[in-house]
Amino acid sequence: MTIEVHGSVEPGFEPVADAFAAAFAERPTMGGALHVTLGGHSVIDLWAGIADERTGRVWLQDTPSVVFSCTKGLMSILIARLVQDGLLDYDAPVARYWPEFAQAGKADITVGQALAHRAGLSAPRENLTEDDVVDWDRMVAVLAAQEPLWPNGTGYAYHALTHGWLTGELVRRVTGKSAGAWFGEVITGPLGADAWIGLPDALADRPAHLQVSAPLSALWADEARKPAPNWPYKAMTLGNALPADLVTDEGGFNRQRIRAAEIPGAGGVATAKALAMIWSATVVPTKGIRLIDDAVIATATRTQSEGVSVFGGDPPYSRWGYGFQLDSEARRYLGDGCFGHDGAGGQVGFADPTRQIGFGFVTNWMMGPEDQRATGIISALRQVL
Repeated sequence: MTIEVHGSVEPGFEPVADAFAAAFAERPTMGGALHVTLGGHSVIDLWAGIADERTGRVWLQDTPSVVFSCTKGLMSILIARLVQDGLLDYDAPVARYWPEFAQAGKADITVGQALAHRAGLSAPRENLTEDDVVDWDRMVAVLAAQEPLWPNGTGYAYHALTHGWLTGELVRRVTGKSAGAWFGEVITGPLGADAWIGLPDALADRPAHLQVSAPLSALWADEARKPAPNWPYKAMTLGNALPADLVTDEGGFNRQRIRAAEIPGAGGVATAKALAMIWSATVVPTKGIRLIDDAVIATATRTQSEGVSVFGGDPPYSRWGYGFQLDSEARRYLGDGCFGHDGAGGQVGFADPTRQIGFGFVTNWMMGPEDQRATGIISALRQVL
């Protein structure tokens, strides 16, 4: 089966288009899109495949999808902007802005530590439900009251979902607006980008339907069988709140109730073009908008966490700045200096300040560690540049 790829590619970038087409091989129900900007202008705009395998709905240029942890990168841009504007300080205690957070020995945890997965709140001690995760006040109260899972300053562990409520509550405390509202006001509104943290019900039929590959399901089934407390597994499910695969046919992040809630650790919905434009605007004026300046980027992208987490784990390991995922063995971008965030199942968004690149790749066919789709596309882009 030969996939029909739609869109446009500037001369010289054809190998990247070939790598995008190759990502669909032997995946007949996959859909996806790729967008790349250079110097603030689009050079690649491609889409292909199936948006919903249940109905045969095809993927269109404006088809959005849940981008999972790419949302953390978007939130990290918002936090960096608030630092730039003098409303937040990476070195200040979280409790300066959110006094209730000082409970249970957390008075000294800084904004930067929370951004860098060092707050000790990677998973809730109690089992939460779906009703909990769609209730903002409930979630931030749980995190404010909880004793950290490890002593402050002794290490890090990936805050797979809780990261979003930590950053989102900081946004709310200093702006008076929710994370989704502030995201729209500062980023998507000015850029005209199709991205949301909290998808409006009126747009419920637009996102692609998510599917999970067999290897990814098997991986999470293996994790579920490990003895409790398995904190990395609970970081993904929050107890009973979300399915281990993050989606079922009608549940998890395929459910509009979840997508409509502001879940800034994983619940963002965006097109590939929106991701690329947003990341582009962090490093070069894009549609006349520059979101954060070079000085803040330099601070926010200094390595804060890397290597083995407090709960162990096998390499390759990611590397983190203040919320931004940096180029590493686990997620190769175009080289040192690049920053962004990938997301469960294969989503990737990042910026390259040296080359003035914005990159967005989204797909509804969720894969695990075997996934080489975005890696191949980025490798092709690196070669043509």
